[in-house]
Amino acid sequence: MSELTMTNGNQVQNDQSNWLNRPVPGIHKHAVVSSERPNIPVIVCPACDNEIIKSRLPELLYVCPHCDEHLKMSARMRLETLFDQVDAELGQEFNTSDPLHFVDSQPYPARTIAMQKKTGESEALVVMQGAIGSLKLVACAFEFDFMGGSMGSVVGDRFVLAAETALAARQPLVCFAASGGARMQEGLLSLMQMARTAAAIQRLREAGIPYIVVLTHPVYGGVTASLAMLGDIHLSEPKAMIGFAGKRVIEQTVREVLEEPFQRAEYLLEHGVVDQIVHRREMKTTIARLLSKLLNVTV
Repeated sequence: MSELTMTNGNQVQNDQSNWLNRPVPGIHKHAVVSSERPNIPVIVCPACDNEIIKSRLPELLYVCPHCDEHLKMSARMRLETLFDQVDAELGQEFNTSDPLHFVDSQPYPARTIAMQKKTGESEALVVMQGAIGSLKLVACAFEFDFMGGSMGSVVGDRFVLAAETALAARQPLVCFAASGGARMQEGLLSLMQMARTAAAIQRLREAGIPYIVVLTHPVYGGVTASLAMLGDIHLSEPKAMIGFAGKRVIEQTVREVLEEPFQRAEYLLEHGVVDQIVHRREMKTTIARLLSKLLNVTV
């Protein structure tokens, strides 16, 4: 192919095929790759600022592949990851009411409906019965995205049901705790759940049925003061924040700055509150191993 240009009023033919335009033998032009990234949904790790493809999170168990940070994981996924087989979901018949007709920035029923739409869960505790290998057990997990995993009457009802089911079937109970504490919208009715859950755990203990607590990030308030600290064994995920009052509240009270790792799982392990810190990828095998020893069975 050639084109014409004007030089001193004369047309001159520029031949694209002359030797100046021929490619050098052995050298090929490479296609230019666009620097624009495909529109793939990602999240940014809060610890290392690296991007993680969202679709990979379930296979990674929501652990950052760059820095090993344990990211937030839903209650339902925790249980589905724990069980090899789920036989039943328990407690769905319990529904939240509005006993105090509580209103803050919005009425309590409206807030509950908004949380149900956001999380896909009917309440802040999910309970399932199933098996790890041949080992039958009952397990429950707090959904922190549902009003901060706060413990109201329905959470208490579901936990007590989980304990009663474990007691009747003589199966161990495992609880993944993640909560901001008692639910203020239910007042004293929420605080009553501390005593109810503690009594249910005591019945398990008297029957010799193991109860294992897994402390995830974060666990505070009335949940810490009751069911989360009454386990036969307390496991924790790395760097989980665990306490009764929050760090800032304590600092304002004692007028001191509390340095890291205060209230972290590693600090509590050092002080004997937590028995073992377990990586999320090892949690299932660790729970199975502990239960097999406690029950003297083979999983």
